[in-house]
Order: sequence, then C-alpha cells, then structure tokens
Amino acid sequence: MDGDNLLGQFLRARRGLVRPEEQGVPVIGRRRVAGLRREEVAMLAGLSTDYYVRLEQGRERNPSVQVVDALARALLLDDDAVAHLHRLARPVPGRAHKDKNDRRQRVSPALLRMMNSWTGTPAVILGRCMDVLAHNPLGGALFAGHTYSGDLMRLVFLDPDARDFYPHWDRVAANTVGGLREAAGTDYDDPRMIDLVGELSLKSEAFRTLWARHDIRQKRHETKRFRHPVVGELTLDYESLTINSAPGQQLVVYQAEPGSPSAHALSLLGSLTATETAQAADSARQDIATGD
Repeated sequence: MDGDNLLGQFLRARRGLVRPEEQGVPVIGRRRVAGLRREEVAMLAGLSTDYYVRLEQGRERNPSVQVVDALARALLLDDDAVAHLHRLARPVPGRAHKDKNDRRQRVSPALLRMMNSWTGTPAVILGRCMDVLAHNPLGGALFAGHTYSGDLMRLVFLDPDARDFYPHWDRVAANTVGGLREAAGTDYDDPRMIDLVGELSLKSEAFRTLWARHDIRQKRHETKRFRHPVVGELTLDYESLTINSAPGQQLVVYQAEPGSPSAHALSLLGSLTATETAQAADSARQDIATGD
C-alpha cells in the first residue's frame, strides 16, 4: 500500500498485462518481461522512452490529459481504468481520515426506513472497504450463516464457505478486488484500507495476485449466483447505487427474475426470515412480561 508513487505502480502493473501481439508489437527472440517493455509503451503512446521511465519512477508526476489518454490507449484500458488513471495523474487532496471514516460509517435513518419497507427485496449498504454497514432483514438473510457475513471482502477471501456460497467464485473475487481498488481511488493511506489490504495480502494468495494486477471495476450492475445454505441456488440481478449524502457508501439492491425458481427461493427465504423475526419479538415480549 505504498502511496508515494501510485501512478508508477499502476503503469507498471498494467503494461505487464498487455501482450505485445495485442498491440501489434513484433515479438523477436526471448523476452525477459511479461507484457510490454517500457520503450514499447512509450512508442505506442507517442512519448520518449526517457519521459515514460520518469513517469513510472515517480520523477514526473503531472502528465497532461493528452498524455494520460495516449497511455490509456497504449495499455488497452477500459473506461473504469481510464478514469482511475486520470485520478492518479491528478489526485485530489483528501480530508482528515477520522472525519471521513466517521461520516462514511453513518447510515441515514431515512434510508434505513426505506430499505426495511422492501420486504421482498434484499438490500445492503456497503462502506468503502466493502463492509456491511446496514441491511434490511432479507439482505441480512441473504448473507447470513458465514464467518464474515458482515464483511464482503473477508467473506470472499477468508471465509471457508466462500467458494461454495459463490459458484462463480473466480469472477466474484476479481470483481470484488477491482471494486475495492475503485473505492480506494487515490486515497491508499486510509488506516482502515491499509489494515484490510495488509490482512488479506498476508492470509490470501488469491487476493495478493489479484491486488497486484491493479484492475479497476466500478460496482454498477451484474447477475450473480449464490448457493444459499438454507434455500439453495439463487441467481440474482443487482444494482449498486451511490449515496450522495454519504460519499463512499453504496446501496446494493438484489432482485430475482419474476416467476423464476430464484424468485420462489427468495420468497421462501423472506417467509423464513419474517417468521424468525416474529418469534424473536414474541420471545422478547415474554421475557419483559416475566421480568427475565
């Protein structure tokens, strides 16, 4: 999590992922590096090799918009990665982390009320580090029963049930790490982010490999499969919505195709959750009545 030369780290990682033949670069003899060489990136971007080397080494930190766009084309970046590269080239100074973290952890009571009114729709609010800040009853039930049910990053990479819970685990893992990179932006000195990345890097080889790629995936919408321990297979579409009143928070809403087996399974999960909630409420009232 060295935050001193984020631009250089990104450029090195991304050129290592571009095969020369993808850019029409002739491959002659044995190559000692994976991906493109520095001089090849410079040539493709229309830059001098010396200037590009200075960018990677952090000795040049203010490339123009035109240079950034040229590098994005040379490195075959998609839209999310291009936007990230521009942020790295022109980082915006952040506020004090204590203030930001306190604000990011607060969930609007009005938003909670709205979520709780969606009795047939799982919904969760994620923080910047992919921790679950809040959920409605069905959203909680969707992720219940795991060691790290309240922390989606640790659920994916550290939970012993993760690969069973996510049948397409490889795709989920790649998208989750890309989403964390996107959420971090240029603010890699956040203590909570440092702790999370440090722990996952130490405990998960899969995370280390994916983090080193510097992939960027903005969380928007996707279809995701789950193998739920109670109701079985679920295929759900989700939409991820930013919360303007709480920068860094995301509202993630899941839905099943109407009339599908997943819709019936989700309805069953909702019924079971409602029953458990009602039983817990009755038990609490009885305890109060008996003075327990």
